[in-house]
Amino acid sequence: MGNILNPVEGNSFVDLVAFKDEDIFVDKTDFIAKMSENINKNKRQFAVTRPRRFGKTVTADMLLAYYSKAYAGQNIFDKLKITEKEYKGTYEIHLNKYDVIYIDMNSIRDDYIAYTEDEDLQIKGVTTIVDYLQYSVIEELKENKSYAELLSNSRKVGKKNLSSALKVICDHTKERFIFIMDEWDLIYRDYRHDTELQESYIDFLRGLFKTKKGQACFALAYLTGILPIKKYNSQSALNGFKEYNMLSPEPFEKYFGFTEDEVAEIVKSPSCAISSQELKEWYEGYKLNGIDIYNPNSVVSAVNDGKCKSYWSGTSSNEEVVHLINMNFDGIKDDIIHLVEGSTIQFNCRTFQNDMVSIENKDDIFSLLVCLGYLGCVDDGGDDRTAYVPNKEIKTALAALVKSQPWFNSMPIIERSEMLFNAITSLDGNKTAQIITEIHNSPNVSLLNYNREESMVFCLISGLMWRTEREYECFRELQSGKGSADLIYAPKRNMNLPILLIEFKYGLNAEEAMKQIKEKEYFSRYRDGDYPNDVLLIGINYDPKTKEHQCLIEKLD
Repeated sequence: MGNILNPVEGNSFVDLVAFKDEDIFVDKTDFIAKMSENINKNKRQFAVTRPRRFGKTVTADMLLAYYSKAYAGQNIFDKLKITEKEYKGTYEIHLNKYDVIYIDMNSIRDDYIAYTEDEDLQIKGVTTIVDYLQYSVIEELKENKSYAELLSNSRKVGKKNLSSALKVICDHTKERFIFIMDEWDLIYRDYRHDTELQESYIDFLRGLFKTKKGQACFALAYLTGILPIKKYNSQSALNGFKEYNMLSPEPFEKYFGFTEDEVAEIVKSPSCAISSQELKEWYEGYKLNGIDIYNPNSVVSAVNDGKCKSYWSGTSSNEEVVHLINMNFDGIKDDIIHLVEGSTIQFNCRTFQNDMVSIENKDDIFSLLVCLGYLGCVDDGGDDRTAYVPNKEIKTALAALVKSQPWFNSMPIIERSEMLFNAITSLDGNKTAQIITEIHNSPNVSLLNYNREESMVFCLISGLMWRTEREYECFRELQSGKGSADLIYAPKRNMNLPILLIEFKYGLNAEEAMKQIKEKEYFSRYRDGDYPNDVLLIGINYDPKTKEHQCLIEKLD
């Protein structure tokens, strides 16, 4: 078998199934039934785009293994969801019944680079990656004995006219292909400034999927990528495709990424040393139409390593994010800092052209960051969305990117975080209260419904975040003494840094907060345990009448 027509080598889904009893395997084969419902129907073209490492390739490989004739008789799907009773009617109808054209654009790019570097390989008229793509598919079709003579005898088939080649085959065989393209948007990412190449590429795809000649050749077409299909003049370049992306994911939310129930099953394994709460904090938070989704690659990596950390930092899109932030449209540097602190930002995705170049405003940047997975979003209706940082993994990655920028230390928000920490550790309650009030009155926080302790907690966490993020662990409602302290900052390693033990009150006074700390003995775990650090007791109150904060700070004897 070849690399494009019914490929069998290196199928990631088949490998997962082979070791499903030994490694982590989440069964999403019922997605096949969703696709099969549309075979040979009017709406049979799908584009599913998600961030890197969200299972796009595994799903594409799963569809390949199911539909392709090359996998006949391998029994790959035995005892998986798709063979259950509710799918029995469609499962056997389409199993291994099609010739599948599977295009991995990463492989095409790598082969094209090798092609351009070796003069002996080069073919007259094949000068771009789009030419090479069509040429490669046609050459593989010619390697099939059933198709070779048809294509050789047809005057309609040239070196780079794939739609004509497919039409010749389908007219003769009366059978349609399944078309799967992984990383469809590679041209718009790797050749982002070559508009002529992009237009040539989209014309090629239009020829396959928008003309009657092309449409007649496919029983199903399935594209994956990171970016949604490119818009031209506010309209999709391939408007025959039904799109499911991070900005509009429904109804396939649960098929890309892990759900909470799926992670709960993973945690049940005796070999899993990580709690569901840790995985949730680090990798969940992509709220797709009300469904909480975890980053699947990170969950698997954390469980295998036995440790939660950011596996996001290695993604190649980090440089792009830095570039977007440094464009500083409408003060986006401040917005990103606020998002990392835990705030939300409203934006509109209407003007986003679904590429990395046509960025004209802050809304476009937020739209792109959602597609790349650096932000989650909530659908507010129409084109309106609310952006947020989804989890600790992304927060850690974004914080590291921001801190690496030359402008970071001069940002007022960063300076304020340092001042707040210094005021607390100097036992200066008045200065601490003044800074907290300034944070509360800032546009980023004043929109909150500031009528309960929860809002006060957010105010302080956002204020301290940039000073404490590297050196402290922050705990909410941590059991200690005779109750649970509202907020505790415990140094990760540095024994010279103080432990911050904080209690909040609303509409009372700071004395009441301090009294509760002492009566409940929240400090007992640090007095009796192996903690040489100083412990600071901090009582904070907000007076809704005066709109002021009060703060008392004492060092535990």
